[in-house]
Amino acid sequence: MVGKILIVDDVATNRIVFKVKLGAACYQPILAADGESCLRLAHEAAPDLILLDLMLPDLTGIEVLTRLRADPVTCDIPVVMISASQDEDARLAALAAGADDFLTKPIDDLLLLARLRNLLRAREAVTELGPRGTHLHALGLAEGRADFVGPGCVALVAERTETGMRWRKDLTGVLHDSVLVLSREAALVEGGNGAAPDVFVIDADLGGPGGGLRLMSELRSRAATKHAAICIVRPVVSVESTAMAYDLGANDVFSSAVPPREMALRLRTLLRRKRLADTMRASVQDGLRLAVIDPLTGLYNRRYALPQLAAIAERAQEAGQGFAVMVIDLDRFKAVNDHWGHAAGDAVLVEVAERLTENLRKTDLLARIGGEEFLVVLPDSDLTDARATAERLCAVMQERPIQVQGGSLSVTVSIGLAISNPARQVEPVADIVDRADRALMLAKANGRNKVTISRSAA
Repeated sequence: MVGKILIVDDVATNRIVFKVKLGAACYQPILAADGESCLRLAHEAAPDLILLDLMLPDLTGIEVLTRLRADPVTCDIPVVMISASQDEDARLAALAAGADDFLTKPIDDLLLLARLRNLLRAREAVTELGPRGTHLHALGLAEGRADFVGPGCVALVAERTETGMRWRKDLTGVLHDSVLVLSREAALVEGGNGAAPDVFVIDADLGGPGGGLRLMSELRSRAATKHAAICIVRPVVSVESTAMAYDLGANDVFSSAVPPREMALRLRTLLRRKRLADTMRASVQDGLRLAVIDPLTGLYNRRYALPQLAAIAERAQEAGQGFAVMVIDLDRFKAVNDHWGHAAGDAVLVEVAERLTENLRKTDLLARIGGEEFLVVLPDSDLTDARATAERLCAVMQERPIQVQGGSLSVTVSIGLAISNPARQVEPVADIVDRADRALMLAKANGRNKVTISRSAA
């Protein structure tokens, strides 16, 4: 099965019909006959989507939807409201309560399945980042999601500028977000002069039949706009054209005759969904960054450094060039913590990291790999260059004291240096680091505050 869909309808025949159709499409149908059962199953079964009838025997569909959206466990589940009613007020009430769509019975099978595929794809794109942030929170790498607040940006792209201006006028007063009227060319400028729009509303026949879908495809291929929500507006909405637009990636499709209030509600839902996805992507990116960054110094950690060293070694082997590895350790650092306290020790580590960064090339690799131990890798370096760099690093540490609360400290470092030349001998990176580490131990044993070169490298 590719997805669990909760069907909520008080008419047994309707439930059975939906169950057969969705089962034939390889979905997993779950059935509920009233609002309370829907709320319970939404918690217990964690469906991927809910088909919710407007009229139920115990609660209205609007009441059920309101409770679903208010519950942190169910608030992000896509909900499609279904009804035999053509009442516009009911449609608007459902969209205002947070429905992702409102379909009127009888529902065409082609349209229904295309819409379900569309909403499930969008949900999967978010849940792949982590089910409501569960994994990130378990690792301590994410913070609670803030509710969607603040204005979004909606771009209107129509064949005629007058049409775009009319759409913007219709939205004035009912959509409290930034609304731009853009040409096709302006829409394709990645990011423009600022952030890319959150939502694009595109004329289906932009530049000719099918032009709107072609623009959508181009926007999806560009880094700045690939995550934007896209609405296709058609003069006449047919089942086939709407289903095709959904399957090609449109987030919503509606008629150019849709009332401004409904258009605004649909756009608001898309803005909310888009901001949720943006927040989760940012959480993942922050989590990945935190997983490879030392939080105290801001340098890379061992987890990041060792694979990068392996990559540097591989490139060096392909180019026939040498590279250098340094292991750097602060001298008598335990005494700093014991005498001045751990806050002073942290300040020393931060200052040492800054001095190392300032005295290395941007192409060099610098990481904190232990309590007071740092790793430096110098690509495309021979013994002469590497020795000069290492001695400079020793000098900049001792040339001026480090200021801490309560006074200043004179700090020195010892450095073990190993040179690798893949043109002469291919050596595992672990062995290179081990040679540099043994050279560091010799530097410590021979008086500290000096550079010692690995014997095999010398």
